[in-house]
Amino acid sequence: MTNRIRDIRKAKGLTLADVAAACEPPTTAQTIGRLETGMRQLSLTWMNRIAAALGVEPASLMRAETAAPAQIVAELAASGPEALTAPREALLPSDFAAEDGPAPLVLAVKDSVGEYRPGDLVWLRPLDPADTANAINRDCLLPRPGGRFAFGRLIDRRGTLVGLLPPGAGQKQVVVDNPAWIAVAFMLVRPL
Repeated sequence: MTNRIRDIRKAKGLTLADVAAACEPPTTAQTIGRLETGMRQLSLTWMNRIAAALGVEPASLMRAETAAPAQIVAELAASGPEALTAPREALLPSDFAAEDGPAPLVLAVKDSVGEYRPGDLVWLRPLDPADTANAINRDCLLPRPGGRFAFGRLIDRRGTLVGLLPPGAGQKQVVVDNPAWIAVAFMLVRPL
């Protein structure tokens, strides 16, 4: 089992001190740091305290080694999707039921683009490129050469060419030749 406290804390934008102060009873940032790095044993009591401080279920603080985590792979900016220097783990919504198959990919929205707002997380399910017909008229993320991405409404597939219409107003169609995969949007998480 892998300890996910740090990933969840960072996904929620909290510091060690924030989590320590939110614990009941309050503790120190140093203690939380030792618990999340494994320098101190994570007991059931500590799991319950930290989970309450983070606002998550205690079971979400641990992940089986074999389970692939959902990854935030890019950020959507006004100029289009930008690859992250290193993917980071995405925090699954509490009511999300994991399915068999590849782990979901996540696109974090940085700037307001089309119907997407800053802070939105677009959850995408990878498809085999042969299943493109199931993705027509749906928002998709595709890999491009050089570690870049294309994101938009999938509007056309001709042979190995895939056409996307980006979500921003007035943007031109993007054509990707023979993408290795296509990830279709299936869930939008928007903080209120």
